[in-house]
Amino acid sequence: MAKKITVGTLISGGGTNLQAIIDACRDNRIDANIVFTGSDTPGVKGLERAQKANIDTFVVDYAHIIEDCKKNGIKDTDLPKDFNLKEIQSKQKLVVSDASKEQVEFFLKSRAIAEKKLLDIILDYDMDLLVLAGFMRVLTPYFIDRINIEPGKHKIMNIHPALLPSFPGTDGYGDTFRYGCKIGGCTVHFVDYGEDTGPIIGQKAFEIEDKDTLDDIKKKGLEKEWELYPHCIQKFADRV
Repeated sequence: MAKKITVGTLISGGGTNLQAIIDACRDNRIDANIVFTGSDTPGVKGLERAQKANIDTFVVDYAHIIEDCKKNGIKDTDLPKDFNLKEIQSKQKLVVSDASKEQVEFFLKSRAIAEKKLLDIILDYDMDLLVLAGFMRVLTPYFIDRINIEPGKHKIMNIHPALLPSFPGTDGYGDTFRYGCKIGGCTVHFVDYGEDTGPIIGQKAFEIEDKDTLDDIKKKGLEKEWELYPHCIQKFADRV
């Protein structure tokens, strides 16, 4: 019997990809156990899915943390003790080019405060792989470097709603539709410092017909995502 890897998951919403992974674990289609599901948003359905499957859940409320930082400002004592702004700035590739110095610093500092709260929980688990199952927050180098602790060994996996490297960003299916593509798809990749630029693990494609609406494309894409994500997790498990 194959050794099962331990998987942590992060979500922001309904958790349909999470459910596909839970089902694949339960049916022994992948050699993995999910040890936790964390969310940046309280009360989302994905947390209910995890709880129903007897998976540990937690919330780090990003919106509350960011609002508190805006309201009260960020003092040095609020930041993680191992936070190094210059080091993180040198690695961060996702900051908008026309953002001011103050905006960039606020983004990196406020995210580090939230990410430290995530890490304080996550690092208590013996975790082989962290799966972003619809986690809609940018991860900064502060977080990534504390999960990917071995050079060249990626441990954070993400799914993207387009055939990368085409259409990175937050609206892959929408960008695919508006460009008039006749083939759409989804990609599972490892997370690095860029925007959907990490090594590709797997992809699935589907045909787009002339009559298809954006909703049709999203429906086709989601069905492919639910097939692809468990397959890519198993590819990772086979290599451990």
